[in-house]
Amino acid sequence: MLDDLSTAASQAPWPVAYPQGYAVVDVETTGLARDDRIISAAVYRLDARGEVEDHWYTLVNPERDPGPVWIHGLTSDVLEGAPLFREITEELSSRLADRVLVAHNAVFDWSMLAREYARAETEAPVRQRLCTIALSKELELPLPNHKLESLAAHFGVVQQRAHHALDDARVLAEAFRPSLHAAVSRGVRLPLLECRPLTEWSASPTIGRQASGGYSPGGYRAGSWRPSRKRPPCPYPNPGRYEEGKPLKQGMRVAFSGDTSVERELLEDRAVEAGLHVATSLSRVTSLLVTNDPDSGTSKTVKARQYGTPVIDEAAFGQLLRDVEPATEE
Repeated sequence: MLDDLSTAASQAPWPVAYPQGYAVVDVETTGLARDDRIISAAVYRLDARGEVEDHWYTLVNPERDPGPVWIHGLTSDVLEGAPLFREITEELSSRLADRVLVAHNAVFDWSMLAREYARAETEAPVRQRLCTIALSKELELPLPNHKLESLAAHFGVVQQRAHHALDDARVLAEAFRPSLHAAVSRGVRLPLLECRPLTEWSASPTIGRQASGGYSPGGYRAGSWRPSRKRPPCPYPNPGRYEEGKPLKQGMRVAFSGDTSVERELLEDRAVEAGLHVATSLSRVTSLLVTNDPDSGTSKTVKARQYGTPVIDEAAFGQLLRDVEPATEE
């Protein structure tokens, strides 16, 4: 059925409402944490219909240990003579400019790119991204899981070198084209999310605070690019929902969704230090959702609309953090 829809889409006039170009990206890294680095990058440029225009690949010297060589196969000797990330930003940017960034688990690839660009004191020319995992869910593809190899197998794409940036990008580009055509044929909204460059970030994981209301540092979770932190419970009771025009109050449950200009971990740290409860999910007792893209369709923004949870953007939240009202003594 999807093949028929894809064929129909390729023959019909292309809707102007869809993006006019895509950059399918894959990066290999030294690891999954905030202070890890990119060691190779590949970009397949596609036109509006998902047809390949060209491709590009480069190694990148991470200026540190290459990490899990048994996965990506890139040793220190291989990477020693590679360019630094700041030396490839011009070429990479020319291939990303005016296109939607497409990646499998796009939040990871974009997060790594955003941090590398921040280190290089410049910004990636990317304003939107599309995750092929999210798109496959929108299309309700009958996949056993959301691995790239499963998506490739569904569309008959042969993977030659798993965990090689160039081949992973090729595989994704070939699987994305029929997915895009199916979306167009069925009038499916592409799950586009905003990409915000980092303007404030930490060079290494934040040191856990031991003072009252602080937290202890945790280890890294497999499968996540973020350090895992075990914060103690917020010492203050939840005073209820945030009300527009009034200050935040210690104990309020705050959730975050989407990209932020201030690195998410720093923003969460500041919320905790102010006496707020940082919630990893959104429920009926959540006091406030902070997001720069309230129409993104993420699970948190959808639930916020369902529950009537107040929503504000990052800038407004930053202003409110300057004067958080103390918790009421019982």
